[in-house]
Amino acid sequence: MMAPAESYCRIGSERIYDRGELVYPDIIMVFHPQVITLQKSYTAPFYSGIKKGGVLIINSNSELLSEEDKAYLANLNVSVYTFDGTSLAIEIAGTELSSNMAMIGAVAGISKVVTLESLDLAIQERFGKKFVASGGTASLDEAIKKKFAKKEQLLQKNMATIRKSYELAAAWAESEKLAVAV
Repeated sequence: MMAPAESYCRIGSERIYDRGELVYPDIIMVFHPQVITLQKSYTAPFYSGIKKGGVLIINSNSELLSEEDKAYLANLNVSVYTFDGTSLAIEIAGTELSSNMAMIGAVAGISKVVTLESLDLAIQERFGKKFVASGGTASLDEAIKKKFAKKEQLLQKNMATIRKSYELAAAWAESEKLAVAV
């Protein structure tokens, strides 16, 4: 079983100073199906507060929303993108640890607020240096070190996962005629 987690990230083209909780998000990303299936979220329903015209990105290999959820989200004109980011990560990077990279690629591909080049630089900065084992990331860093013997392999596989997910999500957004303003 997973432990419920909720986090917030503000992304924009201008410097952002606000660091508090996001109450009315433009985009909600669901990294694990249990957030929906077992209501493993601090806010219920998990899409509480999403803005009209927002986007919901769900990492799942199956349809998870109830008819009631679909109707509510449709009434708010919320677009729902469901894709199997975990399988994509396993296929490209060889591990479910890269599922977060698939999700980053999806949100960037849909929103276009961050370029692939900027993501590549961020990945290089985070993983290209000596691994940093801080309190919050020590166990993740250890798992990454074991899974990827060479940093260059890690960088290439994470970026390949981001790139493919970006392409898939961008194509979906284009087919939906979606224009996300974040």
